[in-house]
Amino acid sequence: MKIIITDGIDKKGEEILRNAGHTLTIQKLNPEELIAQIGEYDAIIVRSATKVTKDVIDAGKNLKVIARGGVGLDNIDVEYAKSKGIEILNTPGASAISVAELAIAHMFAVARFLNLSNIEMRQGKWPKKEYSKGFELTGKTLGIIGLGNIGKEVAKRAIGLQMKVLAYDPYVTSTDLNVELVSKDELLSRSDIISLHLPKIKGEPPAIAKPEFEKMKKGVVIINCARGGVVSEKDLLEALNNGTVLAAGIDVFENEPPTEAQMELINHPRVSVTPHIGASTIEAQERVGIEIAQKVVEALSKY
Repeated sequence: MKIIITDGIDKKGEEILRNAGHTLTIQKLNPEELIAQIGEYDAIIVRSATKVTKDVIDAGKNLKVIARGGVGLDNIDVEYAKSKGIEILNTPGASAISVAELAIAHMFAVARFLNLSNIEMRQGKWPKKEYSKGFELTGKTLGIIGLGNIGKEVAKRAIGLQMKVLAYDPYVTSTDLNVELVSKDELLSRSDIISLHLPKIKGEPPAIAKPEFEKMKKGVVIINCARGGVVSEKDLLEALNNGTVLAAGIDVFENEPPTEAQMELINHPRVSVTPHIGASTIEAQERVGIEIAQKVVEALSKY
């Protein structure tokens, strides 16, 4: 069968698909080009860049599978695709370690001023006094919102750092990790650091906005390596400026690439930023490529 890969996958994934007898087209397409060409293909594999909209699905008259190499499905009109009998695949666990490590990295960055020190020392400055009041992660209470594959990996690493870990997830009622499951309000009020690991559901409000910030202890740290829009950027900036939030680590943004309107948050001196690279490690990309290829082969074998 014919498969188009628009955002690329690891070579090992390509090999799996070809060895199964499928014909691959690996090509980056703009929305108009995708709509014009998608009718030729039985399956499409995307990552976060390609948007599989209703118009794309309607044009894909032979589509049997839409596969996303990654966790979230917010760039795919999932319900409409399912209504057309198209199978939706993703790789929720393949990048969990990489995202978890980045979340921990942002915690260290804001705790010890790594983001600012790197900039200022390269400018010939020696900000030893200015950055002498960092804090240890050991002994702090970490609240994890979303105890799925990534949240669990964050918890494991936090426990290794001797942090106390709270977690809120409406779908999790028990865990074998040394984690205390609590309500969302209790997590907000008790946590020194809050790390989010949940999807952004279209049409729903942010998981963290002004009402949630008002329930947090003064000086909390916010880490968002989940999805842009899970935390209200406007309300986060306000909370940083009024002292509710001590610092933030952000890998994902409401608009990507960010617009000029977002630069005040990105340039805030107590914010550590990365350009949506949570899953972008060599190891994760190999796992994602292999897993999504295997799933596509299995799905297409039914036809």
